[in-house]
Amino acid sequence: MPDVRVLLFDVFGTLVDWRGSIAREAGDLLSSPGLAIDWEGFADAWRDQYQPAMEPVRSGRLPFTRLDVLHRRNLDVVLHRFGLDHIDESTRIELNLAWHRLDAWPDVAPGLARLRTVFRLAPCSNGNISLMVDLARRNGFIWDAIVGAELARDYKPKPIVYLSSAAAFDCEPAQAMMVAAHSSDLAAAAAAGLRTAFVARPDEHGRGKGETRAGVPVDISVPSLVALADHFGCA
Repeated sequence: MPDVRVLLFDVFGTLVDWRGSIAREAGDLLSSPGLAIDWEGFADAWRDQYQPAMEPVRSGRLPFTRLDVLHRRNLDVVLHRFGLDHIDESTRIELNLAWHRLDAWPDVAPGLARLRTVFRLAPCSNGNISLMVDLARRNGFIWDAIVGAELARDYKPKPIVYLSSAAAFDCEPAQAMMVAAHSSDLAAAAAAGLRTAFVARPDEHGRGKGETRAGVPVDISVPSLVALADHFGCA
């Protein structure tokens, strides 16, 4: 694909293990004697609030609101659901920052390093810029820019998020490729005119509960970012 100049990456689930990381952080911060909670279930419940929280922004009912703020609102809902209303404010603040401390899948840093020899790279995430910076510093991601929702002032899968990300690199949509582990994300990117690459993350929602193959037509399908670098012949 000689016309592709920039690779844009989904982050949550595609590059980082949100479920395992949030479960670990919640357990570390909230565990107490006699408390029996499924922390992976807690992570799932928090993540389940993600799309509904963004919908008022996408529909125009709510002005653009950074994901950190939405995550905090969602956290309060989930703490109540799990009978954890006693958790104090300082702990809530610290737990909300767990999204800034997610661990990458093992293939990501080496894959990005190789892909960067050929392409410009950037996250195209619903996460806010400070969140993307912290994940990059924690996991050794080297970006050429940070684009996505906060730049577009809207949330995926709205076309403006993909189009503004490509435009930030002076690219036509077809000169940018969206890389993601989620068929819905790739379908929206393709509808906006971007090329697409599916990366399998079979364990994103628990062992064997992630997408193993794209459910929509894509340009490339690979099992890892290292395999994507192999596909493009990156050194």
